[in-house]
Amino acid sequence: MNLAEWVHRNGRRIPGGPALASGAQVHATWADFSRTIGSLARSFIERDNLRPGDRVAILMANRPEYLEALFGIWHAGCVAVPVNSRLHRDEVEYIANHSGARLVIVDNDHIGDAEHAAGADKVLQVATSDWLDRCDYDRVAVQDRLASDPAWLFYTSGTTGRPKGATLTNRNLMAMSLSYFADIDSIDENDAVVHAAPISHGSGLYGLPHIARGAVSITPSRSTFDGNELVRTLQHWTGVSFFAAPTMVRRLAQDPVVAKADFSKLKTVIYGGAPMYLNDLEEALKIFGPRFAQIYGQGESPMTITGLSKAEHADIDHPSWHQRMQSVGRPRTDVQVRVVNERGLDVATGDTGEVIVRGDVVMVGYWDQPDATAEALRDGWLHTGDLGSFDEHGYLTLQDRSKDLIISGGMNIYPREIEEILLTHPSVAECSVIGGPDPEWGEVVIAFVVTTGGFDADSEALDALCLDRIARYKRPKQYRFVESLPTSNYGKVLKRELRQQLLDG
Repeated sequence: MNLAEWVHRNGRRIPGGPALASGAQVHATWADFSRTIGSLARSFIERDNLRPGDRVAILMANRPEYLEALFGIWHAGCVAVPVNSRLHRDEVEYIANHSGARLVIVDNDHIGDAEHAAGADKVLQVATSDWLDRCDYDRVAVQDRLASDPAWLFYTSGTTGRPKGATLTNRNLMAMSLSYFADIDSIDENDAVVHAAPISHGSGLYGLPHIARGAVSITPSRSTFDGNELVRTLQHWTGVSFFAAPTMVRRLAQDPVVAKADFSKLKTVIYGGAPMYLNDLEEALKIFGPRFAQIYGQGESPMTITGLSKAEHADIDHPSWHQRMQSVGRPRTDVQVRVVNERGLDVATGDTGEVIVRGDVVMVGYWDQPDATAEALRDGWLHTGDLGSFDEHGYLTLQDRSKDLIISGGMNIYPREIEEILLTHPSVAECSVIGGPDPEWGEVVIAFVVTTGGFDADSEALDALCLDRIARYKRPKQYRFVESLPTSNYGKVLKRELRQQLLDG
């Protein structure tokens, strides 16, 4: 099983059809796409001495070459390691080293970060003479891979401050794609998917079913996907779908350009990655119509745990519509989902417990982290760390996140990573980081700081420290200097009391 076969099948079936595009400009037909990934694969094997199972990192913003690199890696039998292009260079270096990446494929804007990633033997920059030369190699045969072989290392932030590489196999990605057809949409070569969000994360994963069925993959012509870009896309392409965090949905719905747009060519807006407030969803439905589908998933179970279909969004006359829209939907076709107590027993309907899931979509483990794997995968079930409850009709509502995960603008942020950095400042004696509610981002990062005697601390100094160590979107948006942190009898900081302080103003 090699996912690169999808491209080659379309190359034979619809050779002249558009496969990759930047805005309205076609970058490659399916015949071009098929030929390019076969050529890249030969160059990886002959020039870079890569072998099946070797890891290759991709560090670049969304562009057509991203998908050429991804499927070229798979054609060669290697494992893709897509890296969030917004990460700090030290974080990029960690992922390259931890994954053992033997090659980093990069765009011009991130060449310095890639060269800083000392774990990679080589760096290959797209859209250069070297890249174009590689795209003109004689093609090599698709390398055979097992369904159980790794295909994508999906690095997620870790509670210890280091990201973990969820190992997704060919079987995982195939199951995820088939689940899309079962629960979200049918797709054909007349459709299009726009990568309005990073290909390294949800957009790239949900782009796979579209490639499987011959739809065109579009990267926006500008770095920001706004109302003007959406309108231009709908003027040129048909059957348009895209994946977006609730923050992006809210911004588009409030854009005056969007309010006047013709949505007859818009097929589906898939949202997830953070809570969608009911008022925001109702406003978006007024603007876009019943074209929304919600997903709840994790990198460990890529985009596939529960979902709310377009039909459920459209059923506004149902007496439970408001409650259902505040849930994350019902279990997807290809998984089993349970809510259990601390002993692993199912809780009663309406009671809260931990959400656990199993199915062919669930990762095989974390790359080179056996202890973390054993903690997450127990008795054949993925323990998500999310707390939720089922209602009598099988709709799951998330109550809280047991791992203190902060989701800001659809991006996962873990407090401990930030706390460890703040504690390196000589003026910081103690600190605790939590997420505070925000109407724009869903949540924002807030740091409670206790200073040491004899040292002065200020927000600008702490901000500079964070910006030197982590990605900009992870840094605290507020610093609150306090005399002490609330603790339990065992000395554990009580973050629930800090959250209550926020609510109390």
